[in-house]
Amino acid sequence: MKFPGRRHTKHYFPITEKGRTSLNQASEEKSNVYIAGIDQLLVDIEMIVSDEFLEKYKFDKGQSFIIEDELCEKVYEECKSGNLIQGEYPGGAVGNTLHNFAVLSESPCYALGSIKKEIQVGDYAFKYLSKTSGLVDMSYLQPSQNPMGRALCFITPDLERTFAISKGCMNHFSPDFVPEDVVKGASALLVSAYTLRSEDEPIYHATIRACEIAKENNVPVVMSLGTSFLVKEKSEFLREFAKKYVTALAMNQDEAEALVGTDDALRAGEEILEFVDLALITVGKKGLYLAAYTDEVEKRESKEPMVTKSIVNYNEFEYSRGMRRSDCQNPIKIYTHINPYNGGPMSIKNTNGAGDAALSALLHDISANDHHRAIVPKSPKHTSVFLTYSSISQISKYANRISFEVLSQNSPRLYKALPESADSLDNSYWSK
Repeated sequence: MKFPGRRHTKHYFPITEKGRTSLNQASEEKSNVYIAGIDQLLVDIEMIVSDEFLEKYKFDKGQSFIIEDELCEKVYEECKSGNLIQGEYPGGAVGNTLHNFAVLSESPCYALGSIKKEIQVGDYAFKYLSKTSGLVDMSYLQPSQNPMGRALCFITPDLERTFAISKGCMNHFSPDFVPEDVVKGASALLVSAYTLRSEDEPIYHATIRACEIAKENNVPVVMSLGTSFLVKEKSEFLREFAKKYVTALAMNQDEAEALVGTDDALRAGEEILEFVDLALITVGKKGLYLAAYTDEVEKRESKEPMVTKSIVNYNEFEYSRGMRRSDCQNPIKIYTHINPYNGGPMSIKNTNGAGDAALSALLHDISANDHHRAIVPKSPKHTSVFLTYSSISQISKYANRISFEVLSQNSPRLYKALPESADSLDNSYWSK
């Protein structure tokens, strides 16, 4: 893992030497830490279009919907001939998150899903594999005779994204192909609301099967929500599913409102904690919120000025580490908020993948906690059963920083780690 081993900890985890267990004592120890994720494997094809283009095809702006393969090919050819295609990238919310996790942590992860059986140079499946980190293990993918799924991402002048999805084989992953040992040994199982869209699809039942395995083996289940349209359509189901299986839930503000009925992200986080242990809510130009639980005896007061919004002094214990509610004797809710890093990029190429990037940072922190517990089990960091390695305040900074990187480029995926100078770019930013 990049931290707490090789990362420049003085910039990210400001600590004193007193009472610490040195990692040098455990430098020869190893841990088999990884995450696994179920995804509808897709190739994202980004196109710069006008609002009139969307109206021509009667595509609902800002939403995600399914289209027939024939229509997908027609739209693709029109955009290709009109030089409207900006790029073709491996996609899928879980796929993006797994790739970014691998880049950040330099640790393995497992992709579970379905892919075209016969792959040729230059086809969609080839593009997916060639642009995905080699640390994303695809040994357990289910082969299919159908082509790869495609997600046409239409970017309008206001940078709003609209997705038209051609399914291909993306839903063919069946429960029989879920590798039980991989799920049992993971630091986290990552799933998406997209795979739960239809009970008629094999991937729906595979997702349920994987979550059952995770629950039986106390593996945290982390779920990202789909578009607000999907969440609104299945809000009751998703709340019940989250209550039964999910440890951490990630979403944007619109999805949070669709789930719990309030446009106040802070209040939404408070309500979401009634059925999960941690909530990550991105709020666009206003940054992101984290809401979690910690035990009364483990709470740590913030050294920052108190902030009151819809909750009085909501950031009072933001220096605390996240825990599962079931691992707390006296659970309390904790919150933090952060504005965009350095005010956000000077120029935003597009917003595709910013939320997935933030989630990859959270998963890195959760897995780092397992890594540290494996190599330094007697560390004071593990006197209680924590879910995260860092405080929710630190995680928000990390997630914010990674989102900044994605927003600054023209791809939802990171293709290199942060430069060495990134940790020391502004030490005061990391030192709280």
